[in-house]
Amino acid sequence: MNFRLQCIECKAEYSPSHIIYTCPKCGDLLDVVYDYSELIDIDLTELWSKRTFNVWRYRELLPVLSSEPVTLNEGGTGLHRSRRLGELLNNLEVYVKNEGENPTGSFKDRGMTVGVTRAKELGSKVVICASTGNTSASLAAYAAKAGLHCIVLVPSGKVALGKLAQAMIHGAHVILVKENFDYALRVVRKLSSIYPLYLLNSVNPYRLEGQRTLAYEVYEQLGYKVPDVVIVPVGNAGNISAIWKGFKELKLLGLADRTPRMIGVQAEGAAPLAKTLQENSDELLRVPNPETIATAIRIGAPVNWKKALRAVRESRGTIITVSDDEILKAQRLLASTEGLFVEPASAASIAGLARATSQGLVDKGEVVVCVATGHGLKDPEIVFKTSAKFMELQNAEEIDGFVRALLNSSYFSKISTPTALGLQTTAEHSTPSSS
Repeated sequence: MNFRLQCIECKAEYSPSHIIYTCPKCGDLLDVVYDYSELIDIDLTELWSKRTFNVWRYRELLPVLSSEPVTLNEGGTGLHRSRRLGELLNNLEVYVKNEGENPTGSFKDRGMTVGVTRAKELGSKVVICASTGNTSASLAAYAAKAGLHCIVLVPSGKVALGKLAQAMIHGAHVILVKENFDYALRVVRKLSSIYPLYLLNSVNPYRLEGQRTLAYEVYEQLGYKVPDVVIVPVGNAGNISAIWKGFKELKLLGLADRTPRMIGVQAEGAAPLAKTLQENSDELLRVPNPETIATAIRIGAPVNWKKALRAVRESRGTIITVSDDEILKAQRLLASTEGLFVEPASAASIAGLARATSQGLVDKGEVVVCVATGHGLKDPEIVFKTSAKFMELQNAEEIDGFVRALLNSSYFSKISTPTALGLQTTAEHSTPSSS
């Protein structure tokens, strides 16, 4: 399908043969726009059903020219019906879209398969990014697959070791920066404007196009329906806007008759978008020194803030904040009730669901999809720091005594509820509010 780049603000259009990331005229973000009329006579669902369930199942809606994309078989992640979790959260019909099932363990792979494919199409030899961890891991893997050189900048001491190890083992040139992510991103944007380095942070519009395939998958997995609400952790803010674009396209193409409300979730210590939305500001209210235990969303100046705010406003959604304590409790709750181990940033969507329910943003009976953006093994250190310590017993007699005491206690009759875990779940309102 034919595609081109268009500025989200001044609407200037540019050829996809040019390597640009922002509008040369006004400096704002770019979006990829398509000629959807080319698909009018195609039965997309029938066509898709004949292909493998992954990102490239939807190739008609992806902005690439190559018939051989750079792929690690990303996408096709599970949509897990979470009945026990839903019962604890006001009897909601809850699904968790587990993006930790992607090749490098996070949703970034959806974007990198498209972004790195475009890098090769445009003749680039070296790719670069700034990262809080997952982006560097994903870009390093896809660059390795494509035979490209890779440079990543990460904040020193601020990236989970699991993610750092991935970037290193895939052969990336890893540079530790003694500043935060926002500084690192400014550096790589400057470098890519001077040298032949292909930038693959989410300011690159092609990367976001791959991430919107999550919406198509959810639509298929729900039996060709869209959910009432989609809850997404928000860091650099590209994912929520990409997913929203995907759902809008499903309606535009006549595949769905409605769109969901998009709810973004930020940590209290790194919540520039929530503050900007709350104060109805025309400019981003940056957080100079963002801090949260959820390292993947520890970003104070999200580059895609305009796209994200438009997504929540257009969808009648909002952006809410949760505490680090709520995030960690939600992480344990999801693992202990549904067997899904996700990293803290992913658990923000579960904590956000509990908070949204208490604020009347989600009603009983609604179908809710929480996006879990990365696998728990990305950041295993946090479990050892925040969970109960190991129990060490000396011999079989001591173990026997412990087991008998446990069986005779009321332990197995207790039901851990979100309220007991410190998550608010009592609905105060009966109708969803809009931003």
